[in-house]
Amino acid sequence: MQADHFDEVLTFPDADLKARYDALVGLDAIKERLEKEAQVLLRPDLIEDWSKKHHGGLIPAVRLLLRRPPLFIFAGDVGTGKTELATSFGDKIARDAKLDIELFPLSLRTRGQGTVGEMTQLISGAFKMLRDRSPKLNGKKPRAASILMIDEADALAQSRELAQMHHEDRAGVNALIRGIDDLAASKCLCLVVMCTNRLSALDPAIQRRAAAIFEFTRPNDGLRRHLLTGQLGTSGLSEGDIASVSELLGESKGREYGCTSSDIMQRYIPSLVLTAYPDKAITPALAKDLARSFVPTPPFRSQDN
Repeated sequence: MQADHFDEVLTFPDADLKARYDALVGLDAIKERLEKEAQVLLRPDLIEDWSKKHHGGLIPAVRLLLRRPPLFIFAGDVGTGKTELATSFGDKIARDAKLDIELFPLSLRTRGQGTVGEMTQLISGAFKMLRDRSPKLNGKKPRAASILMIDEADALAQSRELAQMHHEDRAGVNALIRGIDDLAASKCLCLVVMCTNRLSALDPAIQRRAAAIFEFTRPNDGLRRHLLTGQLGTSGLSEGDIASVSELLGESKGREYGCTSSDIMQRYIPSLVLTAYPDKAITPALAKDLARSFVPTPPFRSQDN
């Protein structure tokens, strides 16, 4: 039954996922805020203790903070690290908050095959299964928690304001909203993370429920240099060479967008190594020539843009 609702379930702490989380550079501000937000929702006893220590009791602002639905939205362009962060950040929370955490990636199979009521039933079933598997807040120190990850969330949570929206899709969004509300009401120690390339396409009711919305952007010149230096700094390329490559991989007169982080890490650098291998070294000329001809992933263009 689980196979109908979730892809492979991951558990934290996990050494490989820790390495993947640590490798996500240029997201320091997002990581810092995410770690605090997640810890507050999964270990409410910690912020309650903070309030009692510094303010002599539980102040209303803390109660307000803890009443928010356990929903985060990761929004931004393709290749900016949304899914990788959503997949791996549970390791950091598990270690810092001393929790055993399971990550449940919602399968796109929950869209069903178009049969009336099927998508609603699958989404409702996924949330029920998650509630059943997630520990409940019972006044004791939490020991475990869960994370539900919904990648490509706009495929399931499109705005119900769209005139052409199919009834089945509208019902699916209603089921998604009910699932989030039920999680909050049940006091489950669980987070829901939605990743989307199109924040504006998500239903307003879902956006309003988000405890936090994190926006991801393409790397600027400084971050491009950082990524290139980390991988090629010992290859013989000088700081000036790397600066030139970074500029070539950025915006240009004929192109208003530069490379994504994944373009650099998963496409450009591997291509450079394989171009040189096995007969020659990586040289400044080779790196710059490849950068000049490299084509970044175009930004995602929604139909309403």
